[in-house]
Amino acid sequence: MKRGTDMSFTGFAQHEFDTFAIEGLDGRMAAIRERIQPKFKALGDSLVEDLSLLTGTEMFLHIAKHLRRTVNPPVDTWMAICPNKRGYKQVPHFQVGLFDDRVFIWLALIYELPTKGQIATSYMKDITRLQKEIPADFVLSFDHMKKDVTPVSELDQTGWKDALTRFRDVKKAELLIGRNLHFQDPVLVNPTELENLIKQTFEKLIPLYQTAVDAK
Repeated sequence: MKRGTDMSFTGFAQHEFDTFAIEGLDGRMAAIRERIQPKFKALGDSLVEDLSLLTGTEMFLHIAKHLRRTVNPPVDTWMAICPNKRGYKQVPHFQVGLFDDRVFIWLALIYELPTKGQIATSYMKDITRLQKEIPADFVLSFDHMKKDVTPVSELDQTGWKDALTRFRDVKKAELLIGRNLHFQDPVLVNPTELENLIKQTFEKLIPLYQTAVDAK
């Protein structure tokens, strides 16, 4: 795989997670730019190539800049990969990011997405396929700003139907599917293993991504 030209991806260590203990917007944002964003760039450049091949579509890397924040420092930060060069929030996209206690790896369908209803309907038509295709160790989130997750292993058909109904009918409801890795997980400091795990996660999510893209 090709790597970013600025640096090689070196994984995520305690130093990066400590960023979120820094008080104040300016200090925390400076640390995010210095410690985390270069790692996103190095990792993202490689993942963009993989996802472009997996989807058959040119993909682009977006690194969150948190420009709307004027007082409160961000409690997480992320990068997104999607086929839209100008932005990612209104299209299905892939995310890798950090809270202070975890790395999250998502197929992200967030509330700005104009086709939320159509995507939910498409998924609801074949919940059995969802249950079959999503690994049991994956988790769901319904709000990208919160840490709360629901293990896929705990969802039966009724649970999936309830989740998708909420995603369809509640304006601010979101659907994020993937993995969360605890900040002390040893894979995080092994860049090759971590990158392979992220790629494998995205590979598992490609059919769901394609269904979301195709939903009209």
